[in-house]
Amino acid sequence: MQVREAMSSQVLVVGPEHTLRQAAQMMSARGIGSAVVIDPDSEGVGIMTERDVLNAIGAGLDCDVERTGAHLTWDVVYAGPEWTVEEAAAAMARGGFRHLVVLDGREVAGVISVRDIMRVWSANRMVNTG
Repeated sequence: MQVREAMSSQVLVVGPEHTLRQAAQMMSARGIGSAVVIDPDSEGVGIMTERDVLNAIGAGLDCDVERTGAHLTWDVVYAGPEWTVEEAAAAMARGGFRHLVVLDGREVAGVISVRDIMRVWSANRMVNTG
């Protein structure tokens, strides 16, 4: 199965000037664990995860003051929509992260998470054993 079949194409995109609280509220409302951060003044796409918010809170930072641009990963490993789910899982395991931004060319096509991979694998297992 390819990443395009397992990923979420409904991606939360925030700017680097959103506060951590704003980003966390939007992530919570959508029941997702990451937000893609696009900074029009820089090249590339970053990602902020629930872990980034947790680390900021744990460090005693003010989530109403801190901006997403200061709490995200710019050094992102991107998946292609034609990757296999196995390739995405291997990249996540190597990098120690739970989300991959999926790029189709230079455009954000979606995000694939460990949860997406587990859902696909468990559904396939039930089909193949049941």
